[in-house]
Amino acid sequence: MADQQARTGGDKRPTGIPAIRWEEPPEGPVLVLLDQTRLPAEEVELVCTDASALVEAIRSLAVRGAPLLGIAGAYGVALAAARGFDVAEAAGALEGARPTAVNLSMGVRRAESAYRAALAGSGDPTAAAVAALAAARALHREDAEASARMAAHGLTLLDELLPGGGHRILTHCNTGSLVSGGEGTAFAVALAAHRAGRLRRLWVDETRPLLQGARLTAWEAARAGMAYTLLTDNAAGSLFAAGEVDAVLIGADRIAADGSVANKVGSYPLAVLARYHHVPFIVVAPVTTVDPDTPDGASIEVEQRPGFEVTEVMAPQVPVAGPGGGVPVAPLGTQAYNPAFDVTPPELVTAIVTEEGAVSPVTAEALAEVCARSRRAAAG
Repeated sequence: MADQQARTGGDKRPTGIPAIRWEEPPEGPVLVLLDQTRLPAEEVELVCTDASALVEAIRSLAVRGAPLLGIAGAYGVALAAARGFDVAEAAGALEGARPTAVNLSMGVRRAESAYRAALAGSGDPTAAAVAALAAARALHREDAEASARMAAHGLTLLDELLPGGGHRILTHCNTGSLVSGGEGTAFAVALAAHRAGRLRRLWVDETRPLLQGARLTAWEAARAGMAYTLLTDNAAGSLFAAGEVDAVLIGADRIAADGSVANKVGSYPLAVLARYHHVPFIVVAPVTTVDPDTPDGASIEVEQRPGFEVTEVMAPQVPVAGPGGGVPVAPLGTQAYNPAFDVTPPELVTAIVTEEGAVSPVTAEALAEVCARSRRAAAG
């Protein structure tokens, strides 16, 4: 079950309200989410008391973004364990909520494995629930640390590719603190450039159909005091043609073993434009987003979203008339093609920046080495 709690928007820090947090009130543990569907009009928190509420929050995009989905999935397992629900059933439901985002299943499995191991060792469900929560908290902490390291590696790469500063960066969708335990992925690199005085302009794609760029990235950029400009997705080509883009920075929801990148739909056209105009196309994502079990881009399951997300416009606090709860912008009965993601082949990716460093050129061998280095670091 999920309840809503309104919070004031007076805090102007980039992360005034955490995107996700675990709380333990007297009536029992809960997972509290900043409802991203209500931004930027209002800051409202969802209070989830069970995994089914979290599943709905994930599907509705109230909580979203690959790294944060992994954290949410882990906390969801911990919530089910702490409240005495069927952990296996909760884990299965959570894993299926967003099939393209590999971090979600990774986080679920990590917490579930911790729960199972503790239960097998002690036979105590309470101790097992504590172990699941510890795993979720560890993942949360590790993601924050990875975010800071990605920002540093990404800024170093930008300075190598574009010496002299004054970077004009184009980004797509939302990759800031709303998708991470820290300051994000691609947005964290742009934020680091801003803090170092080397960001001239952040170009923000509005990102159809749910406007995560317009609603969320612009909101985060404004709070951070960054110089930014919002553009429609189909205006990116003219921006490249005018020579106004120095680099493209995006995140990823799944990276296949060969380096193919699944990200919010609209990313692939940017990669094609970047290649034609000789502009670096850089993907920023933690190692947990690399899926060695997915061999190539053709093997990535691309989530298909409801058609009303295209045929209607979702506008907070506006009277609605459409069957999907939005304002209709197409004739009733119009069919819509609405993939949530597209896949960019590795040959169009200049570099993939992870917390372990940058991979360039992007090859299966180089990605495998980064993953192996990450595993060695975790083991040590």
